[in-house]
Amino acid sequence: MEPVNVAIIYYSSTGTVHALAQAAAEGAEKAGAHVRLRKVAETAPPEAINTRPEWVEHLKDTADITQAAHDDLEWADAVLFGAPTRFGNPAGQLRAFIDTTGPLWAQGKLADKVYSAFTASNTTHGGQESTILALANTFYHWGGIVVPPGYTDPIQFQSGNPYGASHVVGDGAPGEVTLAAARYQARRVADITAALKSGRAA
Repeated sequence: MEPVNVAIIYYSSTGTVHALAQAAAEGAEKAGAHVRLRKVAETAPPEAINTRPEWVEHLKDTADITQAAHDDLEWADAVLFGAPTRFGNPAGQLRAFIDTTGPLWAQGKLADKVYSAFTASNTTHGGQESTILALANTFYHWGGIVVPPGYTDPIQFQSGNPYGASHVVGDGAPGEVTLAAARYQARRVADITAALKSGRAA
């Protein structure tokens, strides 16, 4: 059977979610998947971006990463979405991309794929779980198969989030436990997708 196609589509303003997305890409690739790492368009105005030097720098550092398109969703057997939390919801930049997918949904092209999500917040109780659950609401409407990491690997008992990989930005850059959790989540998504794909082929 051909390897599964995994798209990792994310938004990151200062690099935290980008680091999680890169780790997820590594995990999916190690599971044997073909991977597309894609960022969504930045929609914040320059006057907002320019208030934070790290935001400006991250935009420059990731200028070579391909922007997400509908083709990436059609191509994928599984999609992991990542975004920082904004008031308990996914950042507007990712929502803006998701809100353009109505035509794909109407044609049934988003159904029966595997979906999962990851996030970051400034504080420990900053809306991580609600952000991942909010993304899951979209997956339900699409008719997707939601695959969380759960407590299915020892790393999950260290990272502590069964909904999806997450990081508290106030603690600094993502450490090895968080990155390992993101790798594991993507590996689990790839493995379950491969099993589903194999079953359908049979």
